[in-house]
Amino acid sequence: MANILIVDDEKEIVDLVALYLQNNGHTVIPFYDPALALESDLRTVDLAILDVMMPNMSGFQFCGELRKMELSFPIIMLTAKDADTDKINGLMLGADDYVVKPFNPLELVARVTAQLRRSKNYSASTQADNLIDINGLVLNEEAHTCRLYGKDVDLTPTEYAILLLLAKNCGKVISSEVIFESVWGEKYLDSNNTVMVHIQKLRKKLDDTDKKKKFIQTMWGVGYKIES
Repeated sequence: MANILIVDDEKEIVDLVALYLQNNGHTVIPFYDPALALESDLRTVDLAILDVMMPNMSGFQFCGELRKMELSFPIIMLTAKDADTDKINGLMLGADDYVVKPFNPLELVARVTAQLRRSKNYSASTQADNLIDINGLVLNEEAHTCRLYGKDVDLTPTEYAILLLLAKNCGKVISSEVIFESVWGEKYLDSNNTVMVHIQKLRKKLDDTDKKKKFIQTMWGVGYKIES
């Protein structure tokens, strides 16, 4: 099973989440101090669960530090706030999902399972040469790699899943609803900005600027597409 990092200053939350995850066969690495967590060896971590509101260092800051270290394992944020700005901040910094407190532990376990499954698929590597090449953007569906003009692009599993969905449907417009339900496996809500934020992150990594969008096109009121 997986090694799950939990960083939360509330011991009761850590103990509750740890109990449910351990009952599902996972190994839990708990920290109540984010600074100490950053000093630990995080190379064996498969997924992180971070509280947003912590003293000295917020979950947002911790998430940003993880991504600076080029650790690409999935990150789930625990937030007591349901504001779109808080969710967008976390997603822009590299989080893959968020759960609003108070939460059902079984829902959190389900989200952990979904993120681990996506990460495992992303990390899998075979020798098969199954390539999608769109104007210098090359995706290897079997090896789960992305290269842009011959250089590797570091994507999270969620970002890769979105890009692959668009690339495999090159020329077709894919709605935010279809993207969300295909990648996250959950029912889409009209107020959900998750897809939009991940598209913004993808554009930044692909150097797809507002002045010259080379890959991901926005079809206002409809969705997104990649044009060959």
